[in-house]
Amino acid sequence: MRVLGLTGGIAMGKSTAARQLRRLGLPLHDADAAVHRLYARGGPAVPAIRARFPEAVVEGRVDRQVLGRLVFGKPAELKALERILHPLVRRGTRAWLRQQALAGRHLVVLDIPLLFETGGERLCDFVVVVSAPGYLQRQRALRRAGMTAQKLDAILARQTPDAEKRRRADYVVPTGLGYGFALRHLRRAVRLAGQAPKRAWPPGGREFGSRRRR
Repeated sequence: MRVLGLTGGIAMGKSTAARQLRRLGLPLHDADAAVHRLYARGGPAVPAIRARFPEAVVEGRVDRQVLGRLVFGKPAELKALERILHPLVRRGTRAWLRQQALAGRHLVVLDIPLLFETGGERLCDFVVVVSAPGYLQRQRALRRAGMTAQKLDAILARQTPDAEKRRRADYVVPTGLGYGFALRHLRRAVRLAGQAPKRAWPPGGREFGSRRRR
């Protein structure tokens, strides 16, 4: 099984690319959706967040807006939150990959916004970065409800610069020249990913579920 990692900075078009990959029939694991499940009532992250950020837990679930206010602009608090979330997200991602391997999938997608920042590229055989010019990224982001220039700058400060993402990518999908142009590039990236050497999965180079030789 080959694993395609999809990433890109805020407002670069990653969500649109993810929808297209699903339409192409590829199983896709959405890291943001996984975090939502961790925050839900009874979610695995709730007890630890309640202990560290008690104000953020309301009626048994994490209030993302409250939590955001508690960590925004506070590096130490943000690090504490990441120490809670990242291991849980990785555990869920690996479990999903095992399920897909058992199902005999040829190519699957990990949609991870902070792919390079969290070391998620180590789970991937082929990394696709969606990218657009910086001015267009800012225009798109600032149109979002509740977004301000200060908030955007804080988000960008946490993310690997776009130039570095593009340098580390196996394929860059440009999203600033129209939908059709980006889609053609995305389809080409999928073809190349399906031919990439299998490096990341299964761990240790052994098919999941196969017997270990004695």
